[in-house]
Amino acid sequence: MSALDHCFKYHVITFGCQMNENDSKQIASLLYHAQYEPCNSTEEADIIIINTCCVRQSAENKIYGLIGQLKKVKQASPHKILIVCGCMAQKEGTVTKIREQYKHVDMILGTFALEKISMYIKTYLDDQKKIVDVQEKEHHEESAFIPEAAISFKSQVNIIYGCNNFCTYCIVPYVRGREMSRTPDKVLEEVNYLASHGVCEVQLLGQNVNSYAKDFPADSPYYGWSFAKLLQEVAKIDPLRRIRYMTSHPRDFSYQLVDVIGNLDKVCKHFHLPVQSGCDEILKKMNRGYTTEYYYDLLCYIRKICPNASITTDFIVGFPGETDNNFRETLHFVEKCQFDAAYTFLYSNRSGTPAAKMEQQISPQLKKERLQQLINLQNPISLACNNRFVGQTLAVMVEGESKTNPAMWSGRSDSNKIVIFEKQKDIQKGQIIPIKIMSAKTWNLTGKPIE
Repeated sequence: MSALDHCFKYHVITFGCQMNENDSKQIASLLYHAQYEPCNSTEEADIIIINTCCVRQSAENKIYGLIGQLKKVKQASPHKILIVCGCMAQKEGTVTKIREQYKHVDMILGTFALEKISMYIKTYLDDQKKIVDVQEKEHHEESAFIPEAAISFKSQVNIIYGCNNFCTYCIVPYVRGREMSRTPDKVLEEVNYLASHGVCEVQLLGQNVNSYAKDFPADSPYYGWSFAKLLQEVAKIDPLRRIRYMTSHPRDFSYQLVDVIGNLDKVCKHFHLPVQSGCDEILKKMNRGYTTEYYYDLLCYIRKICPNASITTDFIVGFPGETDNNFRETLHFVEKCQFDAAYTFLYSNRSGTPAAKMEQQISPQLKKERLQQLINLQNPISLACNNRFVGQTLAVMVEGESKTNPAMWSGRSDSNKIVIFEKQKDIQKGQIIPIKIMSAKTWNLTGKPIE
């Protein structure tokens, strides 16, 4: 059967981070431009695509559970094509496991093969032979920009792929490969296109955006560029109103970058800097490349240059060998730094990483106890940080209905604070409006629009 004989429908299921979400948008765009139609369920879809994550074991377990459940769907409709792609597909051992235990999967595509997905679907439709492509590219071949099938008021743009940091707990460098920056002309072309089609907020994405352009060779016309320079160029694009970015590695976050962000009105004053631990001994075991002193000095400089900024972070609790004293150092560091928010995670043992082979693995129960202590410490700090906005008026970009109360709007301030406020007929998504903050909670603010 040829795809031309039938209007094939596709459904993409996404697990994981913002990079995966953006990859799924690109997959959808490729299929849309290949004249396939999107749909909202596995029952309706002819092509089911699972874009996977393997950063934590819990995500991997959910994905294998979903793949298992889809066996009945395939048995009921053998014509359906089931594709497993993304990070987990790239992980060593996944192909063998799927081939042996999940034989109803038709295609396995790694992170480097996603741009070929429409071609592979056509090939499969022609010969009905299973396809596997998990080969890592040594050099990134920049593909042509594919416009999104449906453009919203905000969008994401990849600027760098892969990671060179090799933190001892992290699987990402093994499934996403080495750092490969997109050329500035391609990034700016995409942002210009999005801005001309109604996008007013763009988020620049990478596993480590601060490393942008460091991989350009000396004979490249873009040699000497940096993430700071890219921000300056993106900020020149109208009618773009806000620029965000994700993710930053503290080791590569320079003081020059802080200065540039402080001087660019369009770049949001939200700094997400994952510290992972407040103990130097654990940071060294994690191979993070900085000390708590370095990190704290960077925070102080950010607060000096951008006094109204919010600073958030990540913590991993229960890293192998973490003693009670090590954990107490983390608690003291949290008190010292006064983060606006901290996203806290239990250490997840990932096979193939150095930390998985380390001695003194922490028991699940102790991990959970420490995680709760950390949450109990951070939540009042987050609430106190939010309380300082009560009585202030913030510029809030309207994002849509509140997830918890459809009668209210939800939006974000420049510093990434979630603000809930009353619906009004003349307010539209993407508008930036003044909201007076009336009250604060741990994770959001409540306010009312100013006439």
